[in-house]
Amino acid sequence: MSKITDALSVVKTGKFWKELIIMTLGMFVTAAAVYYFLVPSKLIIGTISGLSIVLSNIFSHGQGISIYIMAINAILLILAWLLIGHEFGAKTVYTAMILGPLTDVWDAILPWQKIANANLVTGSPSVMGDPWLDLCCFVLLLSAAQALMFSINASTGGLDILAKIVNKYLHFDIGASVSIAGACICCTAFFINDFRMVVIGLIGTWINGLVVDYFTATLNNRKRVCIVSKDYDRIRRYIIDELKRGCTLYEVIGGYSNEKSIELEVLLTKDEFSKLLAYLKDNEIPAFTTAGNVSEVYGLWTKHSKKKAIKAEVEKR
Repeated sequence: MSKITDALSVVKTGKFWKELIIMTLGMFVTAAAVYYFLVPSKLIIGTISGLSIVLSNIFSHGQGISIYIMAINAILLILAWLLIGHEFGAKTVYTAMILGPLTDVWDAILPWQKIANANLVTGSPSVMGDPWLDLCCFVLLLSAAQALMFSINASTGGLDILAKIVNKYLHFDIGASVSIAGACICCTAFFINDFRMVVIGLIGTWINGLVVDYFTATLNNRKRVCIVSKDYDRIRRYIIDELKRGCTLYEVIGGYSNEKSIELEVLLTKDEFSKLLAYLKDNEIPAFTTAGNVSEVYGLWTKHSKKKAIKAEVEKR
């Protein structure tokens, strides 16, 4: 009974509905990438969608791809439950099971047959007219959607589940597991494609991993800002009171002047960093400022801690 109560309390939160909308939009983009750039050209990238295209062409003459996607994801979710445990939550179940129906939605909105051209190389249907352009469009859309959902601790399911199974039982790291699982799926394309198209798919699988890393790093980028100034306490108060961030103070000695100073170090978002620079400029505070990019932050520095600080400040007032 308590579990049901806890579940209902989660559903009532704004965070739940925000993440649900993000996951749905992310899968809508993923479905578009699959439907318009993989299905017509039969380009097989290392994804469950790619495997579904192979199976549909072998057994159903290219029809019913959404059914194969749902069936494979359902099997993988069961295997994950039995072989890995309960680490996959409702997010994975939701995203994995809606991909198939969303491809049907795109089919109803705008069938790819209406916008497809003849592939300039093979003569088969292609939205972009070239397998490399189809590959680039697919990878960009899919990687952006994956990075967006990774930022809220969600995933597209499918290959992620398969990679975790490989990771657990074959003891490869997760990056290698994704590559191995994706490469195995790509090789099934030999049943419907020539050698050239299979190689393109393998290259696409590799590029997909690189682009996901890039988008993920971009979404999570933070600025490590170091400031040396005699007015360090004034800057410190601005960071704490206005930006709602913590900071660290170090005693440093100038190599040229041999004078002792205080260096202030803080992690900020890009927007907060811009505000800090504007504050220093508007108030004519002399300061030596350096900044570098930090791709990921773990531990106590989270976006939720800032919200809690703001809420506590409002309650005090």
